[in-house]
Amino acid sequence: MDTTPKGNRLHIALFGRTNVGKSSLLNYLLGQEIAITSPMAGTTTDVVEKAAELLPLGPVLFLDTAGLDDTSELAESRLKKTEKIFDRADGILLVTEAGQWTSYEEGVLSEAKKRKTPVLAVVNKIDLIPPSPAFLEQVKAATGRVLTLSCHVPSGREEALETLTRQLIEMAPDQALEAPSLVGDLLPAGGLALLVVPIDLQAPKGRLILPQVQTIRDALDNDAACLIVKERELSAMLDRLNRKPDLVVCDSQAILKVAADCPREIPCTTFSILFARQKGDLAVAAAGAAAIETLRPGDPILIAESCSHHSLQDDIGRVKIPRWLRQYAGGDLEVVVSAGRDYPEDLERYRLMIHCGGCMLTRREMLARLQKAKAAGVPVTNYGLAISLTQGVIRRVLEPFPSALLAYDRRVAELRN
Repeated sequence: MDTTPKGNRLHIALFGRTNVGKSSLLNYLLGQEIAITSPMAGTTTDVVEKAAELLPLGPVLFLDTAGLDDTSELAESRLKKTEKIFDRADGILLVTEAGQWTSYEEGVLSEAKKRKTPVLAVVNKIDLIPPSPAFLEQVKAATGRVLTLSCHVPSGREEALETLTRQLIEMAPDQALEAPSLVGDLLPAGGLALLVVPIDLQAPKGRLILPQVQTIRDALDNDAACLIVKERELSAMLDRLNRKPDLVVCDSQAILKVAADCPREIPCTTFSILFARQKGDLAVAAAGAAAIETLRPGDPILIAESCSHHSLQDDIGRVKIPRWLRQYAGGDLEVVVSAGRDYPEDLERYRLMIHCGGCMLTRREMLARLQKAKAAGVPVTNYGLAISLTQGVIRRVLEPFPSALLAYDRRVAELRN
């Protein structure tokens, strides 16, 4: 549970007015003092994240937010962070009290409905004021689900936790219960994936990076095997094998050499493209890549990363991709980089967004980013596809995914006509 990445957890957000007991509820559900509680309004000043294991649901991440009616100092900056949680949430716990259903609760429901995010209303403090049947019917009619409890009555915790878990399972999207595959559906049982893993300055000492580790695990989970080499050893290893691998997956930066060394009949793609499929919509990213062919000097480009890391001298997102794009466009470009949870609100000003693989994001959060870009009329692609296009091998890396290849070809045809 402790080692499951945040991006692979079901994200459950706690929303509600100040002092309805959101932090107390989090402590109550987890059985430990995680969040600071106080009768003073505005105690929760930032989003509190807590990983937990809810069986049989599995790893989850609770997101405790500031009260939506916070009027204390710095309230505006807190609420902006709280609002961003809507895009991360797979499910929402809307905490309230008996007889309290205001415009704030309706506002949460409105935001949730925009994103089709399921909501469970939690009526807290029932030891102080028991809710009336009419109020519970009103809340259930509004949200579809309601749970009553008191965080100050420990004897009811197990029953409340059981009910909560059952409700969360009903609320959870299918992909949260059964994670989309990275390579499992591309390999037959007993198949072989040959992973080409460069060891460079960005590789953590003594370890592989997260996308590589998750790909290995996914292959093993689907009864396939992995053979791992560096790019310099690929050609010699292929000569030594007495059977062809079913799939070759490489780091995006090595795709030109790997595509040249890998026989045409062997399917070949990149780790970044696998994650574009698992976390978002590969067909959208493939169609978005076609926009690179229309770039002109001076065009504004957004590079979006889902993690915050120390930028190295030849950083892939900040240095290499912009350099390849400038060469492709035939002149300088205005390149803006956003990292971590930051996501620009002025998307409409960009000619193109190039997103990382998104291994640190949930699928819901990545899809929310894609939806915002679509609403702003901005094409979106990802690192692996952008690099493959500038290196002239994009059709090769999309061949394992016929629908995505078709989306790319159609968009190219539209742009050329």
